[in-house]
Amino acid sequence: MVVDALEFLIKSIVRNPEDVTVTERDGRRGTTLNVVVNPEDLPRVIGRRGRTATAIRTVIDAIARDDVRVNIVDVD
Repeated sequence: MVVDALEFLIKSIVRNPEDVTVTERDGRRGTTLNVVVNPEDLPRVIGRRGRTATAIRTVIDAIARDDVRVNIVDVD
């Protein structure tokens, strides 16, 4: 559910939604969600001074019941 919500949020922001992938990985510190976007869309996802990325992390933190970290990376 959290992965689907994050994927929906990111795809609604970017210009290349087909390049968005969200992967989930469990570790010692909880769950990590890795978001991969097109390099052209990276500024849109991060936002000015990281405000958009912070807002996305806040929404996901409110939805998730466990400790969840969100990492945003670009496609190389």
